[in-house]
Amino acid sequence: MRMLMKVVLNTEKANALVSDGSLAKTMQSILADLKPEAAYFTAVDGRRAGYLFINLQDASQIPSIAEPWFLTFDASIELQPVMIADDLAKAGPALEAAGKKYGGKTS
Repeated sequence: MRMLMKVVLNTEKANALVSDGSLAKTMQSILADLKPEAAYFTAVDGRRAGYLFINLQDASQIPSIAEPWFLTFDASIELQPVMIADDLAKAGPALEAAGKKYGGKTS
């Protein structure tokens, strides 16, 4: 299942890695292990953050994608299932069925 992973880094931990020059190398190492489809980095509420698109085969993989961020950056993490356009197209029949069953007019 494709997941959107939001990672917000602890500022003190990230600042320490910036100060010793290891932030970029550490991030590259984690990303090399996770192999996200895409990764975008930004600020969220004034803190360093990233959005990663990761494909999980099983929920048991969650610790392996979360722990590097927890242990290295004391990060907060959110996971959200997401779809690409092909997934949405496959969902078409189920959407139509739900529309017919539950999409009655409301007053």
